[in-house]
Amino acid sequence: MAKTPKYMELVNWVKEKINQNELKPGDRLYSEHEFSSMFNMSRQTVRQGISVLERDNIIERRQGSGTYVKDIYASDRQKTMNIAVVTTYVDSYIFPNIIKGIEDVTSKAGYNAQISFTYNSHVKESEVLKNILEKNNIDGLIIETTKSALPNPNLEYYHEILKRKLPILFLNCYYPGLNIPHVSMNDREVGLMAANYLIECGHEKIAGIFKSDDYQGHLRYAGYRKGMADHGLQVMDEHILWLDTEDQRHMADNVDRILRRLQNCTACLCYNDEVAFEIVNICLKNGIRIPEDLSIISVDNSHLANLCEVPLTSIGYPFLEIGKAIAENLLKMIDDPSFNGMKEFTPSITVRESVKKIVRT
Repeated sequence: MAKTPKYMELVNWVKEKINQNELKPGDRLYSEHEFSSMFNMSRQTVRQGISVLERDNIIERRQGSGTYVKDIYASDRQKTMNIAVVTTYVDSYIFPNIIKGIEDVTSKAGYNAQISFTYNSHVKESEVLKNILEKNNIDGLIIETTKSALPNPNLEYYHEILKRKLPILFLNCYYPGLNIPHVSMNDREVGLMAANYLIECGHEKIAGIFKSDDYQGHLRYAGYRKGMADHGLQVMDEHILWLDTEDQRHMADNVDRILRRLQNCTACLCYNDEVAFEIVNICLKNGIRIPEDLSIISVDNSHLANLCEVPLTSIGYPFLEIGKAIAENLLKMIDDPSFNGMKEFTPSITVRESVKKIVRT
């Protein structure tokens, strides 16, 4: 068996560091002298390794400056005028206006939005991301996170997107472990505003229903906790209900559990209008009057807030504006890679009939 040339130690080391993202495009490599000391090899052997890396289009020499990791994706990428838009659900009530906002901006700029869905499944997310990377025919990516509060098995695909310097923005939320900008509501402020409004209306025993598998739920919970703490009120674990995606679909099967969480409370902060809509129905069917016995505040200010049997006081979620903003920011990132596309919207509240004011004497 032929012996592996000594210079391949250097070649393989550089490739491994690039794959581990320890060496990034534009990073300066060690000098010939430094490599010679590191690997205990002659300068001639180092030069052989450098030549192999240069031949493989992995590095580039800059006269008078040194040797650098090459940004092969930035140098080779041609504009396609395509943008990938990946959301969780096709039938979600937030989807149409967000997509309309995105397409209003992208179409005016001459871009085609290629839309796909993950159905809030990590397996489907993997398929979509793999397909995007293999086809390599887009200029940027807008993607809604999938179960963002849970460990994500697809981080390698996101690292590859970052490695390729493909402009990417997260929609509505983000994965905490990834340094990728997002366009969303300030969800911590959402929870804080909702809690403060209930407290200002005289409520002290306030239940909370939040999504456990979406990071938005955790942020809204953090805001709710802050609002309670700011007013010297205690958050009781027995009044907090965490729902995952499957639980939310089958709330009617968990009526006893839900009612136990609401017991002895005068108000409840619901994760969104879908949850609040179901909570109102469950309460009314079980003799709990809204808002006389239990006040409800929710998030999204969607059509469900008006359709609900008791119209919901709700924190607004400007879907159309978020769609426009994320598209505008992605286009700026495509034209200027140094632009940070992050934006968080400040919440506002629409008051309807689901919150009762308590007068304390």
